[in-house]
Amino acid sequence: MYDVIVIGAGPAGANAALTAEHYGLNVLLIDEGSDAGGQVWRVKSKSILSAPVTETSLKGDKLRQRVKSSEVDILFETRVWQIEQNEEHVWQLGLQGVCERSSVSGKALIIATGAQERVIPLNGWTLPGVYGLAGATALFKEHMILPGKNTVVAGSGPLVFFVASEIIRLGGTLSAVVTLNSRFEWLKAAAEMISKPGLLWQGVKWVFKLHIKGIPLHWQSALSSINGNEYVQDVDIIKTTKYGYLKRKLNVLVEADSVCLGHGLIPAIEATRLAGADHHYDETLGGWVPTIDQCGRTTVKYLYACGDNAGILGVQAAPYRGELSAIAAVEDLTGSTSETINHHNKALKSLGEEAAFGIAATALTIPKNGLIENIGKNVEVCRCEGITREEIEIELIKGSVSPNSIKSGTRCGMGPCGGRFCSESLAMITESITNQSREEIGLPTARPPLRPVSMDEISDELDYDELPIPGVSPL
Repeated sequence: MYDVIVIGAGPAGANAALTAEHYGLNVLLIDEGSDAGGQVWRVKSKSILSAPVTETSLKGDKLRQRVKSSEVDILFETRVWQIEQNEEHVWQLGLQGVCERSSVSGKALIIATGAQERVIPLNGWTLPGVYGLAGATALFKEHMILPGKNTVVAGSGPLVFFVASEIIRLGGTLSAVVTLNSRFEWLKAAAEMISKPGLLWQGVKWVFKLHIKGIPLHWQSALSSINGNEYVQDVDIIKTTKYGYLKRKLNVLVEADSVCLGHGLIPAIEATRLAGADHHYDETLGGWVPTIDQCGRTTVKYLYACGDNAGILGVQAAPYRGELSAIAAVEDLTGSTSETINHHNKALKSLGEEAAFGIAATALTIPKNGLIENIGKNVEVCRCEGITREEIEIELIKGSVSPNSIKSGTRCGMGPCGGRFCSESLAMITESITNQSREEIGLPTARPPLRPVSMDEISDELDYDELPIPGVSPL
């Protein structure tokens, strides 16, 4: 049995594991990926023989080297599908993947599962050639692949400009860049991001590069439709009000064969929910987040959360959040020392310096009220089950106002993704019909598995000849 198990090997999780190991604990680090780094510091595919060195790749390589040279046990390409705590407060995890172990146990559990992207549906968003902004960054970082030959990038927040910049860097062509944010919103955010001038200047360079290349940049605008029969052919770009409502008379048609679309990030809370932690809604942190103290302690004993799954603060804050959660676990298991106290104070101070930038960036992605009107009646909200907005509204009108009841009545959220990609849109639609707050709407019941898993992988081999089948009953 391990002292500490860490789920997620991104900047937060990897630093949590390294910190716990530094204080002499027996640590296991688990990640679905092939190496440490997470989404932001994603490792290159083995098929990439050489690639330009970037600041991101350098930081990722440094983290991966630290992990490999440590005494931390590692399970890469491994998924956690079940999390439970027994009566002795020991954590037991069900696993699937390339490892031979089907389960592991530990005294303390640190969850660092990061964030997932939020995409508000619109007509045509399920066409081949449409990518989420975060999905596009994975293509760039791991495989150095472009989404298409002629791309429109649209959405809100910094990822819009990062994705556009990466497409240019990799030699791609941009038809247009469309941001829901206005220039004023960016200026306001810039004033709050001034504590990190290097990162702020990077954003300025992204925008400047677009102007130099002569790429159309549509401020305070949105896609009203992605058009095509079997693939993306063009998009409709429309001006919006400051609240995100569409100005119907100002439409621009732009040809494209691919679209990168996204509306910020939301915390990936499936694991902390399955582990039984309390959660609350905070739009400034990206939405639903686990209720934690300043060190990442949740409401469940020996359960900790760090990184963007505990609230979107960004990659700069993630390492310090990981350190703090590990220190909390160390102190809860073995007691505090002058070293852990000093380390805690130093990490907490660094986190405070980095958090302001992350909060300002997240503010640019808070969904605007008007986005709801872009989800047409026939637009699929749940891609897995093909459930449209109209079907959801009919269920709401019938009286199903909770996520569980809507799921039961429509199957919305019952597909392979488990509702991760439709829950935000479902909540927006529920708000518009019932006038309930997000806290009042709540969340669906957390159930295993965390990810789809085959029965063969989680069940023991069965010898049917040994089954105690009774004989034929007499007539």
